[in-house]
Amino acid sequence: MNMIALSVNQRAVQALAEPRTNLADFVREKLDLTGTHLGCEHGVCGACTVLIDGVPARSCITYAVACEGAEVTTIEGLDEDDVTTELRAAFTREHALQCGYCTPGMLVSARDLVLRLPQADERLIRVGLSGNLCRCTGYVGIVRAVQSVIEARRVRNIPPEPGGGRKILGPVGSGRSLDRGADRAERVRPVASGQTKLEAANAVDTIPDFIPATVLTQHFNVAHPSEQVFAMFSDIAAVAACLPGALLTAPPKPERVEGTIRVKIGPIAATFSGAARVESCPADMSGRIVGIGNDRRSRSSTQGEIRYSLVPIEQGAATRVELSIGYSLTGMLAQVGRPGLVRDLAARLIAEFAGNLDRRLSGASTGDIAPAELSGMSLLSGLLRTRVARWFGRFSSNKDGAA
Repeated sequence: MNMIALSVNQRAVQALAEPRTNLADFVREKLDLTGTHLGCEHGVCGACTVLIDGVPARSCITYAVACEGAEVTTIEGLDEDDVTTELRAAFTREHALQCGYCTPGMLVSARDLVLRLPQADERLIRVGLSGNLCRCTGYVGIVRAVQSVIEARRVRNIPPEPGGGRKILGPVGSGRSLDRGADRAERVRPVASGQTKLEAANAVDTIPDFIPATVLTQHFNVAHPSEQVFAMFSDIAAVAACLPGALLTAPPKPERVEGTIRVKIGPIAATFSGAARVESCPADMSGRIVGIGNDRRSRSSTQGEIRYSLVPIEQGAATRVELSIGYSLTGMLAQVGRPGLVRDLAARLIAEFAGNLDRRLSGASTGDIAPAELSGMSLLSGLLRTRVARWFGRFSSNKDGAA
């Protein structure tokens, strides 16, 4: 894994990526920008076209690590762009789209033509769009749409931009290495070998923010005042002791917590090793934990964010803990991690954590709180009980309705 830093849709992004990860998979899976579509995955169909430093490029044949320091713009980043707004209206007016799968890449390429071409020349437009394939429209409406936008802009005395943002000859981004090579070498770190003491996630200097692919919301109540619960949450070691399967591997600090968490359900087992940072706001008794980790055995990696807010209840004698849990998972485990199963597992983990937290606040010793790892049988039985209750509930509802 490499940690790469780049700008996506005018937003600074830092995330882990394998050297083989292409830019299309990176923006879709890491940033949840699914407007970039994958078709041929050979750089032929053009469905994956994005802007790299303002120039159209095939993201399916561009490595994400090669975009270190680059400015990437996907179709989502063109929502407020004047040219793209005109093109969207023209595509609708001229019936230039049907299934819409090619449309994001088509709009990015069409925008480049509108900027560069001095006149609405049909031949040049067809040549310029020849790298974007459409199996629905026959291209006639697409060409008319691009022509109409070019004509309208020239009538308004908006001149073409020579080169359309291109500053050098050669492939998109090829000149970046000339002035950013040293900077890139400093920021891109290779993966630590399997014999190093810590996993690659632990070697990362900073814990990056990210856009979660999935967000779950949960809550639970504890019979203790909010001030006492917030003080407990500020004790990182105590919180880790309440989380089943968690183990700290270094003295914790708010800016950096290193450790592992082990999950095992039946034959599926994973030990994520990583690092996190902890933020808290005493004014409103809220906080956030952001972390990254990877499981070497399954070659899976994850980024997670937990936001919590403490709400006094029962006239201040108890506390409602509201949680927002966001995560992104890649690798083998992402292929088998069904959202429903993950949601049920998260609910069970939170219930275990809430019980441990309540016992700790009541004065129980650390040894009486959390098991060394998550109990696969107890978690599985809990999930089965929940599922069976749902099935019986649906059966009863259907029976009552039939009656």
